[in-house]
Amino acid sequence: MSENTPGPARVRLDHRAGVVEVSGSGLPDVRLLRTGDEKPNEHIPIGTRDRARLTLTVDGQPARLTPAKGRLSRRSYRVDAKVGGTRYRLVPCSYGESRLFRDGRRIGELDSTGDGKVIDVWDGAAQVSAQDVAVGTALAAAFGTGAAPWWETALDVISELLP
Repeated sequence: MSENTPGPARVRLDHRAGVVEVSGSGLPDVRLLRTGDEKPNEHIPIGTRDRARLTLTVDGQPARLTPAKGRLSRRSYRVDAKVGGTRYRLVPCSYGESRLFRDGRRIGELDSTGDGKVIDVWDGAAQVSAQDVAVGTALAAAFGTGAAPWWETALDVISELLP
């Protein structure tokens, strides 16, 4: 984190309750909540990728959240959020990291293994805002980052089917 980047962000992740909260000095409070009685998916920190079961608020205001299904390709693990007039996309770019885009422009890379800790590297030329830091951190903490390439995932599926 550069000295011009807001933060640091504090993250509280409760997988069982289905809550991710991000706060910090100068940052808007972000809350992502899982609803419903279904058992949480152990492989997803927030417990689901079903957008009907998720709510996102930024400083108390509702925001739109659209996680993709998470299937074969890295892109299928993307998470989109619209906060006010700003569009965010978190999409895996390697095994462990995901890139965060704001309105189509890459602003940083985040790394989170699902334990509530998020490592962030922000693009110094992007003029990263407090909202960018808070929302990006919340998305990374809630859904984790990174994914295997499609061909590796496909080989794993095929090998499971062979006797």
